[in-house]
Amino acid sequence: MDLVALFPGQGSQKPGMGKDLAEAFPVARDVFDAADVALGESLSTLCFGGPADTLTLTYNAQPALLTHSAAVWRVVSERCAPHLRAAAGHSLGEFSAWHVVGSLSLPDAVRLVRQRGKAMYETGVQRPGAMAAILGDPSESIESICERASAADDGGLVVAANYNSPGQLVISGEARGVEKAMELAKAAGAKRAILLPVSGAFHSPLMAPAKDALAAALGAVTFSAPRLAVCANVNATLVSDPREAVQLLVEQLTAPVRWTQVVQTLVSTYPGAIFVEFGTGSVLSGLVKKIAPEVKIMSCGTPAEVEQLMNVVS
Repeated sequence: MDLVALFPGQGSQKPGMGKDLAEAFPVARDVFDAADVALGESLSTLCFGGPADTLTLTYNAQPALLTHSAAVWRVVSERCAPHLRAAAGHSLGEFSAWHVVGSLSLPDAVRLVRQRGKAMYETGVQRPGAMAAILGDPSESIESICERASAADDGGLVVAANYNSPGQLVISGEARGVEKAMELAKAAGAKRAILLPVSGAFHSPLMAPAKDALAAALGAVTFSAPRLAVCANVNATLVSDPREAVQLLVEQLTAPVRWTQVVQTLVSTYPGAIFVEFGTGSVLSGLVKKIAPEVKIMSCGTPAEVEQLMNVVS
């Protein structure tokens, strides 16, 4: 039996995340405790009880999601690790993936994504922007729509940011550009265009100032050779060279998340594998079903879901 591990990105966080897991499994509680020590504050209290508006802040959501993913993996790793063939994560989730395959220690990973989140938040304050989801299949490509919106007198810089699944793309950039692209997308037949509640224009050129801070943070930690490859967001290729991994993690801040291609790469490389989303929610499970309906996908973030996965693996 082959497993492919997937790790969610920002947006999946919610108060209560990981609480039942930590209560049911001492090793999961140990992971949350270790994250608290690494950050010098009680991240676990924020995860378990909120408040939601504080948890949703970029620099809190990122370490919270990574810690929950790490905790659930710790619970199942003894049984699942022999079957694991590769890993991937959506944006922030790629850091979770590199932790699970052994490249980043938990303390380093938690502190890294806290620094990443702060850099992204501060850049969003300095260079305000917006993001929007485009649903459906407009008659014009999203790239062409973004180019026209960027060049329009009443527009502004906007790019494709997340290729999440067929019929679901996210655009990112200056607010005027995003609004113009939303208009053009709806005129071209998109079903819906929805502004997202974010604090910056993530995965767009507006995030460039955050790259130096992330590069410095990555340069200050040990990034070891992984046990298994991770399929990178930037180019949807399987990566096992630590130097390439670090370069791609920095580039990811301004590059689009090519999630559809990531899933296609993993499906073609590991046919028949079970895809397991480790962490909060089931957003990625839904995207995988749209990209590759034939794939068996499971979510694993609660004690009940752990039991379901263990029954399958055994």
